Amino acid sequence: MLIALVGATGTGKSALSLDLAERLRSSGRPAEIVNADAMQLYRGMDIGTAKLPVSERRGIPHHLLDELDVTDEASVEWYQRRARTVIDEVHGRGAVAVLVGGSGLYVSSVLFDLRFPGTDPAIRARYEAVGEAQGPGALFRLLRDRDPLAAEKIGSTNIRRLVRALEVGELTGEPFSARLPDEAARWRPSAIVGVRDDREALVERLDARVERMWRDGLVDEVRGLLAHGLERGVTAGRAIGYAQAAAQLRGELTESDAIETSAALTRRYARRQVSWFRRYPDVRWVRSGDPGGVEAALDTLDA
Repeated sequence: MLIALVGATGTGKSALSLDLAERLRSSGRPAEIVNADAMQLYRGMDIGTAKLPVSERRGIPHHLLDELDVTDEASVEWYQRRARTVIDEVHGRGAVAVLVGGSGLYVSSVLFDLRFPGTDPAIRARYEAVGEAQGPGALFRLLRDRDPLAAEKIGSTNIRRLVRALEVGELTGEPFSARLPDEAARWRPSAIVGVRDDREALVERLDARVERMWRDGLVDEVRGLLAHGLERGVTAGRAIGYAQAAAQLRGELTESDAIETSAALTRRYARRQVSWFRRYPDVRWVRSGDPGGVEAALDTLDA
């Protein structure tokens, strides 16, 4: 069986996944956790992604953590193939696969029968040139004119995803949003549990989390990653918190400005996550930190 735990960043999905896996294990049903957070795929990106250290994983197998170097470009197509292979292996061992993360398109690529078109280097290069010369806002306006739904879901800052949506639209003649999950067929039988919180409580928690990242040494972590090519990373180099810490190290932002910018971007990202996962069908929603969350998740598995 496959169960997905989804929701905005900071809602406690990791803690719930560990509690659920322990309960399943105690009842004779082994469980293994599969990461669906795009930035936790990268080696060395630990503090800014709230990646669980091995010592806190309670002996539960975790997959798709530390798969890539920061100079590697992650893609949804690659992730879909890799995650589905891992999940099939987990099921082959007779275990429950628990997919955990807040990267909406990555989660969707596993749960739903989404198929991805190829690429055209010339088309992609043309849109990348627009983004380089005019910034992400120009790409966002282009996409909003052609595919408002996709523009709303992607937002106005993610150059890479904006370029991809424009490329797919031009390649296929169909809006990119047509490939996003509304009533898409499931890849495998699966249950979905969503974790949510009141907006005010979540904002407070996210702001505190960003400040804690800086206290816990994010800037030193970024300094080490810069030596390994972080700024050359198309995906990793733009991660929230990492890009701002790098700007701080270059003297382009003060520490307070870097923290404030990261917090604002994190809040915006969380709003997009909430909107994305609300579209999923048949989600069992639980409150962040609710001790009944494990029981609710178990109910979805047994339904």
